[in-house]
Amino acid sequence: MSSHREAPEISKDPVADNTDVYAFVSPDRTDSVTILANFIPLQGADGGPNFYEFGDDVLYEIHVSNRGDRRADVTYQFRFTTEITNPDTFLYNTGPIASIDDHVHWTRPQFYSVRRVVRRRGHHGEDDLDGKVLARRLACPPVNVGIRSTPDYAATFTAAAVHDLPGGRKVFAGQRAEGFHVDLGSIFDLGTLRPFQNLHLIPSAAAVGVNGGRALNVHSIALQVPISDLVSHGSVPTEVSSPRAVIGVWSSTSRQRSRMRHDDGSRFESGPFSQVSRLGNPLFNEVIVPMSDKDRWNALPPSADDQFVKYVEHPELAALLPVLYPGVFPHLAAYTKPRADLVAILLTGIPSGVVPGFQNFTGPQPADLLRLNVAIPPAATPSPFGLLGGDLAGFPNGRRLTDDIVAIELRAVAGAVLPLVDPGFTADGAAALLTDGTSDDNQPFLDHFPYLGTPNSGSEVRPGTPAT
Repeated sequence: MSSHREAPEISKDPVADNTDVYAFVSPDRTDSVTILANFIPLQGADGGPNFYEFGDDVLYEIHVSNRGDRRADVTYQFRFTTEITNPDTFLYNTGPIASIDDHVHWTRPQFYSVRRVVRRRGHHGEDDLDGKVLARRLACPPVNVGIRSTPDYAATFTAAAVHDLPGGRKVFAGQRAEGFHVDLGSIFDLGTLRPFQNLHLIPSAAAVGVNGGRALNVHSIALQVPISDLVSHGSVPTEVSSPRAVIGVWSSTSRQRSRMRHDDGSRFESGPFSQVSRLGNPLFNEVIVPMSDKDRWNALPPSADDQFVKYVEHPELAALLPVLYPGVFPHLAAYTKPRADLVAILLTGIPSGVVPGFQNFTGPQPADLLRLNVAIPPAATPSPFGLLGGDLAGFPNGRRLTDDIVAIELRAVAGAVLPLVDPGFTADGAAALLTDGTSDDNQPFLDHFPYLGTPNSGSEVRPGTPAT
């Protein structure tokens, strides 16, 4: 998955595990940017009686950098509180939940606060952090327990859980359907890829991928804010070439450093918050960073990413592909230079002059940020291959829900775009064909905020298929 269980320690702490980050100019509100940050990976919809929920003891954050120095200039912070309305039942609900405010039948509602923090230049050249609480006690929707407990889920709960914030902002926090598709089983079974599975060292006859995310859910924090909320100086850039048009986005989770458990089962947290997970570009920590450094990467800010450049310049996967598929990637196998193409895509952004009419460059300092040029409008006919498909509004220009991230990044690692920065390199023909073999057969996306599909129901085996 994009960043599902990608590091040893965070795999043991799913409630704090970032899974995916998306950032795009809102197609139905083009003066705004939508940022989606997903957490709690691989949720089986039927995971009761203690269904999945945000952690009351976790600080969830969405960060935006707009000065080119790899630091957060605007941060949105989210804290959750869970209440128990009926202490005498083991059930999540004791009858059909009729609304987001039904605290008679719904025994474990969850609420959250939103705080916006801005980094400003102080009078003496030092940065000051200016924080303001935008809302308190906003209601999350219940999880989609099933057709009896949460009937007509989409109509009853989704719109009710979208809250307006001051300044033309919107927010949603709650369970949604997994929007990421990948053949998780085959990829981690020694890298079975299509359409070359028959050329693998251990050949496979299967030609069709199996989407491991189908019928699973995540917990999503969705934020839609005016573009002026995120760029430097507040005015909306209109020129694609302007440095001010590019923002860098990432999410993080943090826990307090001390936790005490008492004999009666209660616990107490104290001390400053310490970061335990972060995510910018999809698959960065999952595929680029080796296992020995994954936990350390999760604990560091993007401004510390200089030490991980070596993994991007010489990615392990690029060396594995020619070994796993003998004779399929001869040009890639012979290439020994540092991968300047991947450094641009993942760590600095792509400067002007590489792709006509496009740039998302944030400066030479390397950092894993999801970079979005807000002056590029949504595409009329989006390509799932983003920039590789000639669509300037797609990944690596931010990330949309419909971008086929696995195929895009596999092709990039295989050298499909390397000739753009090294004209002496000729990409192998196979590089432009790589895929994991899956298509998007998850729950359909919405055409409006919060965009992610209705969560899969716990009483259904597959989306829309009644249990037998």
